[in-house]
Amino acid sequence: MKYNMRLYVAIGALSITIIPSARAQWAVYDGANHVENVLIAARTLQQIDNQITSLANQAQMLVNQGRNLASMPLSILSTLQSTILQTTALLAQAQNIAYSVQSVEQQYQQAYTSVSSGMSDSALFSQAQTRWQNSVGGFEDALKLQARVVGNIPSDSSAMTQLVSASQTSTGALQAAQAGNQLMALQSRQLSDIQAELAANGRAADLERAQQAANEAGAEAQYQHFSQRDAYVPQAVAIPASGY
Repeated sequence: MKYNMRLYVAIGALSITIIPSARAQWAVYDGANHVENVLIAARTLQQIDNQITSLANQAQMLVNQGRNLASMPLSILSTLQSTILQTTALLAQAQNIAYSVQSVEQQYQQAYTSVSSGMSDSALFSQAQTRWQNSVGGFEDALKLQARVVGNIPSDSSAMTQLVSASQTSTGALQAAQAGNQLMALQSRQLSDIQAELAANGRAADLERAQQAANEAGAEAQYQHFSQRDAYVPQAVAIPASGY
């Protein structure tokens, strides 16, 4: 009997010891904690996705900035400068009276405003010839410059076509702005051609008008020379016998 009691007590104690450890090994599911963990993971993934999108936007912004800062490979500046130098050189070759205030004052005084009745006929004729040469040279200079301006039209047309095409196909704001600036530079050079042509034509016309005015003064001086001479007195002329 005592043996049986001890057996029951040992079994009971063993059961008390085994049951808690066995229960400790069972998996316990916590639904609320699982949902919270899923939400945290979702929020983390959303943050990562937002960061990736932000980085992609920044990369695209850098690409766009690179395009906007890209310089246009086409440049007609050297061509424009060369054309302007050629026109300037042609103006510097002006015959007789150059495009210089000092030269105009000196030569105009000598050939146009110094006509007087006290000058000899040979001096008046020499001045008239100088004025005629100045007028002819002025018209020749104007014609040369007009030929230069007309000769620039094909190259200007080609440059304008290239710049418009470059502007339309530009990859960024800088290239478009540079194309526009070069178009404005081309227009400025064309305006300088027109200005030079107007100056040459005006110079030729002014020389012609000055020649006419000076010639009138020269004609008046020659008339005074003629009027101051002694009147012609007819005289008898003796004709010798021919001997026949």
